[in-house]
Amino acid sequence: MNIIYTILRNKAIIILLLVVNILGTIYGYYWYKGQLEETAPIFIPFVPDSPTACLFFVFVLIAFLLRKNWGLFEALALISLFKYGIWAVVMNLLTLKVSGSLHWTGYMLMASHLAMALQGLLYARFYRIKLWHLAVAATFTLHNEMIDYVFGQMPWYGSLSVYMNEIGYFTFWLSIVSIFICYYFGMNRPRYELKL
Repeated sequence: MNIIYTILRNKAIIILLLVVNILGTIYGYYWYKGQLEETAPIFIPFVPDSPTACLFFVFVLIAFLLRKNWGLFEALALISLFKYGIWAVVMNLLTLKVSGSLHWTGYMLMASHLAMALQGLLYARFYRIKLWHLAVAATFTLHNEMIDYVFGQMPWYGSLSVYMNEIGYFTFWLSIVSIFICYYFGMNRPRYELKL
């Protein structure tokens, strides 16, 4: 296992991940362009969930390169990367089940979002998350849930729109699991030093 953490703390790997996540963030915000054009300005920060998760991780990686830990961004990144990474995989699998087929972009989204969830977890042993970081990130996550499913700002589902209540219920519990994962992996395990 130590070899994995040696690779993860390699400066070239961190720079590569930084570039990939910056590009993913930009592409993700572009992906939401149509929905954002129809979104009231007050809700815009809460609509593009996955690219915002990647943006949080961009700040985590920048801090690593500066030999620092920004615990609040680490908590926000870990919770949101896991939550929206798993969420997108499940939604695309559900689309495949309901419609019987999936456009190639659906498979691309599953692969990229699974990678999002994994990167957040893999770097968790380097995080320095405090209880107040977790509390703020958990509040942000559950508040985002309310914006999505109370104020109707959830991602556009296409063929899955008839399952909106079930998706909202699943998403709420995925948020709870993601918060627990942040506590368990980001706060409750032995830490590794990030020596670049």
